[in-house]
Amino acid sequence: MKVAGSGEWRILLVDDEPQILAANQAILRGAGYDNIITLEDGNQVVPLLNIPGPEIGIIVLDLHMPIVSGAELLPLLSADFPHIPVIVMTGVDQIETAVECIKAGAVDYLVKPVESSKFVSVIRRALEIYNLRREVEALKQHLLSGSLKSNDAFYAIITRSRKMQAIFQYVEAVAPSAAPVLITGETGVGKELIAKAIHKQSGRAGKFVPVNVAGLDDDMFSDTLFGHKKGAFTGAVQAREGLVERAENGTLFLDEIGDLNASSQVKLLRLLQENTYYALGSDVERKSNARIVVATNRGLQSMLKDGLFRKDLYYRLCSHSIDIPPLRERAEDVPLLISHFAADASEKANKESPEIPPELIALLTGYAFPGNVRELQTLIFDAVMRSRSRILNMESFAHIAAALTPPAGTSLPPLKQRETDTCLLEEIFGHFPTLSEIETYMQDEALRLSGGNQRIAAAYLGLTRQTFNKRLRRAD
Repeated sequence: MKVAGSGEWRILLVDDEPQILAANQAILRGAGYDNIITLEDGNQVVPLLNIPGPEIGIIVLDLHMPIVSGAELLPLLSADFPHIPVIVMTGVDQIETAVECIKAGAVDYLVKPVESSKFVSVIRRALEIYNLRREVEALKQHLLSGSLKSNDAFYAIITRSRKMQAIFQYVEAVAPSAAPVLITGETGVGKELIAKAIHKQSGRAGKFVPVNVAGLDDDMFSDTLFGHKKGAFTGAVQAREGLVERAENGTLFLDEIGDLNASSQVKLLRLLQENTYYALGSDVERKSNARIVVATNRGLQSMLKDGLFRKDLYYRLCSHSIDIPPLRERAEDVPLLISHFAADASEKANKESPEIPPELIALLTGYAFPGNVRELQTLIFDAVMRSRSRILNMESFAHIAAALTPPAGTSLPPLKQRETDTCLLEEIFGHFPTLSEIETYMQDEALRLSGGNQRIAAAYLGLTRQTFNKRLRRAD
């Protein structure tokens, strides 16, 4: 038995002909796979699979071997190791044999001699199957346990939202994969933070390398990602490494992927499909093992329909996809974020952290935040810098209060469609109410719906804040 390289998974080649093993091993090494084990005896397959250590991700199995044949091993492997894709290789080109192998659990069937490009292509497809099976199993375990294995990777994301916790569980499940990840969401929701969490959970030894590709023309994109050799163009006085090389064994994060032009999309697709690229001015093919994570705030589905984004690139990118909800859909995070950003801004300004007034929390919880978490961070930072007292000044948020208050003479849309008949009134109060009881009820409901914010509650009732305050004092 010979082992070439190591990793979190390995490819097992089983054949009784040493020259075929050597040839297939050379083909795979040329395609960038060095984590290969070879066996000439089918009897050693099952004992090897039971040895603790890096998993076998793929088995390439010769069908006809002495002692124990591949035909005998295949049903056993399918029953006891169903998560490992098995590719059958044989010198017999018979449709009946191929059908029998597929029925017995093989994922593919190859006839010797196999063309190199076809062999590598089949291996890649089998690896996708292996990774998908592992990820489904990992995701199932996460969902059943309802907890995270480690919170360290998510420490920078302040949340108590169930939606975000579900995303964290998904990240833990797919992080070990080598497949690309597509992260979508509005501006300011924290797409790069999720990308960093994926990198941290992946266990990759290399760096996390981010780049915003918006505004890069094709030449700039190629130079930024792939680098150039000396003399590649005017001004290239020395060679320059690209970000793909810098992200070796790590993660390359491409932000604003929806802004990538057509030519650059083709080059990115080749990098994803072949794990190869060329530096500008070079005809030497280079290998890459960087994990690709991309993000966008644009609707790629509509771009596909308009022909602005390649379908093959889109489906390659969304092997795993994560959509981050906007802040308005996780309002429970707003109080936590306010406190966190206020403390952070105070520390940077060397000031005592201010007290957060309850009305500010109520006000911001009801705000839609088109700029999401980034907008909230900017607002709190500005308010802390301007504050001259121990309580955060509400004046910094006057424009938000004004935006939530309708102009004089206008009314808010109804919160709920209700029939205002006597049956409903008696159902609410248990009797036909007095005007005073209705007034108190409406005031209480407005305060409840506004989260205690008197300005918003007054707006719901069509009153000024001063008038509403007077009515509340009179009620007390």
